[in-house]
Amino acid sequence: FLFKEASKMKILHILRTRPDVTVEKLIQGSTNGDRSKVTTLYELQDERDWSKLVDEIFSNDKVISWW
Repeated sequence: FLFKEASKMKILHILRTRPDVTVEKLIQGSTNGDRSKVTTLYELQDERDWSKLVDEIFSNDKVISWW
């Protein structure tokens, strides 16, 4: 039952730095198909829409931050 509920969760992965191979594998292992999204902070920092990022955080069921 819990697995079924977890499979419905929307997951947001936030990457502060470019991920290494291990982090990429962990992200792939914890993605939830089309219900997962990866957002990078290390690219286009000057052009980042921070209010959009906050909205994304609150619109997902689970947020995982990768440093």
